Amino acid sequence: QVQLVESGGGLVQPGGSLRLSCVASGSMLTLNAMNWYRQAPGQQRELVAAITSDFSTNYADSVKGRFTISRDNAKKAVYLQMNSLKPEDTAVYYCNVGVTDFRFRNVNYWGKGTLVTVSS
Repeated sequence: QVQLVESGGGLVQPGGSLRLSCVASGSMLTLNAMNWYRQAPGQQRELVAAITSDFSTNYADSVKGRFTISRDNAKKAVYLQMNSLKPEDTAVYYCNVGVTDFRFRNVNYWGKGTLVTVSS
């Protein structure tokens, strides 16, 4: 089993910045793609940013140029630097990671989410 612990959410004014962190722990052979999703009230969960094991990144159009995803494999961590935040970025942000376990199965895990509120 793998556990994901997210941190860094909170209340920020429009134009401000936040940095989300997600640390994985538990039994895994490899840590594969690491992603951030978000879900706003009444909306479907959407992919915000993704980073592969070889550090290729992908972003939703709505956050390109404002958000940056990064990872630290030694710490089994993924980060989301969010700049120039807008009220429409308000959502619960979820960490999502893919791992290969010691039975060579690819398993996907979700964090519990961290709330980001952008408001004046």
